[in-house]
Amino acid sequence: MNSPILYRRRLIPDECIPLKDDIILECTSERIVTSWKALRPKKDLHHGYSCYFLREGIKVSKFYYEDGRLLYWYCDIVDYDYSPSDNILIVTDLLADVILYPDGFVKVVDLDELVTALESRSLSLDALKSSLLRLNRLLAVIYAGRFHTYTVPIENLESPV
Repeated sequence: MNSPILYRRRLIPDECIPLKDDIILECTSERIVTSWKALRPKKDLHHGYSCYFLREGIKVSKFYYEDGRLLYWYCDIVDYDYSPSDNILIVTDLLADVILYPDGFVKVVDLDELVTALESRSLSLDALKSSLLRLNRLLAVIYAGRFHTYTVPIENLESPV
């Protein structure tokens, strides 16, 4: 796969935006690694790296404070839709997320949004099942102490943006 044009699609709120400022650092048939600055800067979140695991349906991101300190790891459960003719990859957020804090605390968030999206029909039953199965696999990796298998592509980079 050539480095595609990346889009982020969200279900809540319904939006699809180009990630035109993200820098693709690596692109293979299995993963894409990017560096980025926050689209909507927050008090803490300034910049980071993301690794899109194309076969697993997850995106693992390392979030940094402005001064380069680790804020946390953020894992999105996602779906991918690639259009070879346009070389566009649309990454759809399937709502369930996992946050891993520097102290080791693990937090699963946004599960209520799965119900909201299902009820509003912006998420199909099949997509809900896929999201929950991917979430379960990710949590199994985390609880088995193997999360580092997802962080290696980012950790191997030299320094933050």
